[in-house]
Amino acid sequence: MKMIRAIIRPEMADKVADALLQAGYPAMTRLDVYGRGKQMGFQVGSAFYDELPKHMIMMVVQDEEEEKVARIIMENAYTGDDGNYGDGRIFVSQVSKAYTVSTRTTNL
Repeated sequence: MKMIRAIIRPEMADKVADALLQAGYPAMTRLDVYGRGKQMGFQVGSAFYDELPKHMIMMVVQDEEEEKVARIIMENAYTGDDGNYGDGRIFVSQVSKAYTVSTRTTNL
């Protein structure tokens, strides 16, 4: 199993979540988060913004579904013809086991 953590622009979160649902991936956790990437924030006049609002979507999928889910997220979180700084980042990590509390099973 793979844990996918996608950090994206807040205004793209509903579009990404809807696309995942339509593709058959209804289970996810959504969080409002703050952070910055390589651009280190941005400056408007004399104000410097170094922690920007972002949205994180977390989900666990079977190993063979990782690339499909990442592709759905990238296609729906992408802005502009060439993309823009701050469009997001997707992190994938291995999950050794997942427990379902209500059924006490160890599968998705």
